[in-house]
Amino acid sequence: MYLKGSKLSMSKKRRRTNPWLLAFLLLTIGGLVYLNLVVVPMMDPPFVPTPTRDPLSFIAEADALAAEGKYLQAIESYQGAINADPQNITNYLKISRLQIYTDQLVQAQVNAQNAILLDNTASEAYALSGWAKGFQKEYLAGEADARRAIELDQNSGLAHAVLAYILALRVEAGVQELDTIDLAIEESRTALALEPNLLEAHWARGYVLEITSNYEEAVTELDAAIAINPHIARVHMALGRNLINTGELDRSVFEFTKAYSLNPTDPTPNLFISRVYSMLGEWDKGIQYGSLALRDDPQDPNLYANLGTLYYRKGQYNQALPYLETAVRGGTSEDGQVVEGIPLSYAAGVIELYSRYGLALARINRCSEAVTLADALLQNVADNADGVFNASEIIGICEENLLNPPTATPVPTPTIVTGPTATPVP
Repeated sequence: MYLKGSKLSMSKKRRRTNPWLLAFLLLTIGGLVYLNLVVVPMMDPPFVPTPTRDPLSFIAEADALAAEGKYLQAIESYQGAINADPQNITNYLKISRLQIYTDQLVQAQVNAQNAILLDNTASEAYALSGWAKGFQKEYLAGEADARRAIELDQNSGLAHAVLAYILALRVEAGVQELDTIDLAIEESRTALALEPNLLEAHWARGYVLEITSNYEEAVTELDAAIAINPHIARVHMALGRNLINTGELDRSVFEFTKAYSLNPTDPTPNLFISRVYSMLGEWDKGIQYGSLALRDDPQDPNLYANLGTLYYRKGQYNQALPYLETAVRGGTSEDGQVVEGIPLSYAAGVIELYSRYGLALARINRCSEAVTLADALLQNVADNADGVFNASEIIGICEENLLNPPTATPVPTPTIVTGPTATPVP
């Protein structure tokens, strides 16, 4: 007997196995096994600090790069060492020095001052801070730091060299006292006497000799500096400048080229190369390097003045005018950057620039503008005989143009005087 309709059957139906579910379970199990055996052992345990790179490895790497002259990479490695161990004053001193070598002056000053915060009795830190300030034209603040460095260590050749250099910078900038140059000479000699194998001592001594017009002796000192360290663009630039004054023009070009290879963002080496070729009368080469300099800093009006002068001396007045006009009046570069014009003043080279601009205008018979510029020379620099003479030349050319309008025939380059003997501008 059985109960009809009862759901209590002794023969239960078997469900079919789902193959997709089985595959999912197998994959899940396999994934858990992989995580347990492979991934988990590689993970850092919780609440345990992640290990950082040993600061000593940064320092070793940076020192090796610096020895090879790879200063930008070395600076990055020293920064890594500072980040890993911010209490190590040596790293601040090393990075500051390299930043001065590579014209990263603001950063160099910051790192030198960080070193002072760690140890306010560190002579080297004050010396580097002063040097960075001096190169940024903060002469008095830089001089104060250099003097403090000497107070802390009277036998520091670096401190005396930096003070000598800053004093020489003041002389060159025209902000010196009566005894400034004598003090610069004395300090540069002291630096060399204390540390005759110190790069900065020879460098500073060479600069002092340069501004006192002892060019051959300056070359000797700068050669010695480069023998100690050949990787600093500023030193090669200084040597190149002095070689121009000793008449070694080919060698000067070599030094400027080396400086550019060490600091390819600086337009100054190519500017000086263009001037050397101008001295040799090789106008096309001068224009080539002048153009490269302008490419590197299209906002500097002095680079427009240089390129315009080269075209002017070549007798290509129409090509010269856009550059001379931008230098004088300002304007915009090819990529739209604003260029501030150079105001008329008694500053070195400015009267000659305005004279060339006015004479170029007169030569292509833009005499309304030329005469206006001549009047500006007569009114604003009337105490300068060269400016007055050149203004008269501009007016004379324009008067001649009225009587005999110029033709397309090339004309000789007009004379621009630079002294009472009417010597043409070099």
